[in-house]
Amino acid sequence: MTSMRMSRRAFGRATVMATAALTPGLVLPARRATAAAPVPLPPLDPVALRTVIDDRDNPPSTGAQLLVAGAAGHWRGVSGVADLASGRPVRTGDKVRIGSVTKVFVATALLQLVAEGRLSLETPVRRVLPGLLPDRYSAVTVAHLLNHTSGLPDHVGIPEPKTAEEVFQHRFDHWTPREWVATATHGPLKFAPGTRQEYRGINYVLAALIIDAVTGRPYGEEVEVRILRPLGLARTDVPGDDPRIHGRHVHGYLELADGRLRDITVYDQSSARGEGDMISTTDDVERMLTALFSGELLPPELLRLMFTLPPDDVRMLDGSPARYSSGLQQAIVNGVTLWGKTGETYGYKNAAFSTRDQQRRFVLAYHPTTARDGAESQMIARIADLLTRTPGTVG
Repeated sequence: MTSMRMSRRAFGRATVMATAALTPGLVLPARRATAAAPVPLPPLDPVALRTVIDDRDNPPSTGAQLLVAGAAGHWRGVSGVADLASGRPVRTGDKVRIGSVTKVFVATALLQLVAEGRLSLETPVRRVLPGLLPDRYSAVTVAHLLNHTSGLPDHVGIPEPKTAEEVFQHRFDHWTPREWVATATHGPLKFAPGTRQEYRGINYVLAALIIDAVTGRPYGEEVEVRILRPLGLARTDVPGDDPRIHGRHVHGYLELADGRLRDITVYDQSSARGEGDMISTTDDVERMLTALFSGELLPPELLRLMFTLPPDDVRMLDGSPARYSSGLQQAIVNGVTLWGKTGETYGYKNAAFSTRDQQRRFVLAYHPTTARDGAESQMIARIADLLTRTPGTVG
């Protein structure tokens, strides 16, 4: 097997690459949400959608679930095996690790606290979390965390597995939130907060800690009280220190050097607390997206932030336009603007996107067995293309 960078940092880079190149029809996003006329959506092609989720070679994967919803049509499909040991097939409602889709829940809960006046977007992080960040990071605010413009430096002193075998060696490494934050607070900021954008999980580790500090209880309890219970998301969990998935779920696997698939489902998620540790289902994530976009969870002025990119002069580190808002990311595929979030962790890959008017939503969960700098995102690319490309046009 080709050596692969399997570290969390590599996963972050792969997600950014996948977002920047979902399909040949993707164009760079506009700077802000606009009132442009909606692009007509194509009719659903059930045969083509079925073909995509049944193709478990591109990328190599063990199973998939796809839910398409919205006023422009509905479709649902499952494919593959949930548990190689028993041969149980994937079923609708199976739980999966949702990776960075967690950030949508955390951003929503934190913005609810802002709406309640318990802190503001301009509040310095050091004021809420005293002693956690160095004095030289005093300019970093809550808003900078939410839209990835904080400028926090790279992690230092964390494992950087290069092979699946090395991933398994570190699967039960445990980090307290403060220990994990300490690995990303060495040296100066990469850039002045608010002047550039770099997608970083550490921003949401800090956002979750802010929820802890403001409310006096773990962020997971706040997410449960504010979002999960009101929306009836009974199969969504914030696992805390539990490395297992409880209830009926899809197992994740990684391919070893000898070609065997090894189960990676049980995995310590402590380093992803608040940024990628939640467990859910395609139905629950779709319900969350619907409620959020419909204004059930946030007042209008704060909901607009989730559909507003940074100003024109704020660019990604590679010079491309910023593409992350406060909690969501934007992708324009075949002229259709989608808002949502991708997510991944070992053995699990997710995408949850919708047009702003909710004419078309989709939630995809599948299980790649390798990670090779974005190639594992091919299924997202093909689904996004099918759901946005008018028949007869070239993607």
